Amino acid sequence: MPRAVDLLDGHLLRVLATVVEERSVSRAAQRLAQTQPAVSGSLKRLREILGDALLVRDGTSMVPTARAVELAVQARRALAAIEALVAQPDAFVPREAELRFRIASADYIAPSWIAALAQRIGAEAPRCRLELRALGPTFDFERALADDELDLVIGNWPTPPEHLHISLLLEDDVVVLLAQDHPLTAQPQIGEADYLAAGHVVPVPYAMTQRGVVESHLAERRLTRDARVRVPYFAMGPAIAAASPWLFTTARHFAEYHARLLPLAVCKAPEGFPPMRFYQLWHERAHHAAAHRWLRGLMPQIVRGQGALSAPDAPGTNAARR
Repeated sequence: MPRAVDLLDGHLLRVLATVVEERSVSRAAQRLAQTQPAVSGSLKRLREILGDALLVRDGTSMVPTARAVELAVQARRALAAIEALVAQPDAFVPREAELRFRIASADYIAPSWIAALAQRIGAEAPRCRLELRALGPTFDFERALADDELDLVIGNWPTPPEHLHISLLLEDDVVVLLAQDHPLTAQPQIGEADYLAAGHVVPVPYAMTQRGVVESHLAERRLTRDARVRVPYFAMGPAIAAASPWLFTTARHFAEYHARLLPLAVCKAPEGFPPMRFYQLWHERAHHAAAHRWLRGLMPQIVRGQGALSAPDAPGTNAARR
């Protein structure tokens, strides 16, 4: 047998509040733009559910019972709560907002991206905060997005998770960073044989279930490289390459940033490497939130502002629907 609370709905609550306020079925029907028989039917239903007469006759007029007066107050509160649930969210006003934006990424993007993002948030939403999280093999970023612990993830895996929304930020070449005096700098493009014969600085995996572009490409061709040094952070790779005979394979924008700071050369990777696609990922729970849409809109602007070649949203079922 259904509980009384399960039998109530917004329509019945509105009839209750209006009938008690008007003390007349006919006037309540007029206010509700319904027929009098329809309101009478709803009142009968309310009496059965609530176990109270609600309106009783007093001479030629109708008066609410004491319980009806009480219930009408609660009905109005419940209606306000229901309306708040279905109301469209307020527009996001960056200058007035006080929010914390949480973004997770590996450090395979040039620091200038994050610096530009921090500057834009500081200038346009000065009361908001930016919190960066590091991707790593023990960090379940998919669960963190679903549990409202993260707002965005910046990734570049060949096969991003299907159930997340995705917006492509950048399609970048795969290049090799090496010391300026390395013998292989004489070649505009490093050959595959030289590449496989050399030692390499290799980052450890930065996601629980994802393999990076370089490792995926080599695995598909059943090739392996000689990993002389494994590093937990991408930012360590350039410094080691600059001071050693070993190669560091990465995206062009990352390589060129560090080549401006260290004695490094940037060479084309062997033929066959696919481009690295950098994108932002987010969960359905945040898809329509105005603040999140604003944040997601900043990222492509920043990529373009840093001189990188940005690309449109990726096609497919999980492409961003703005």
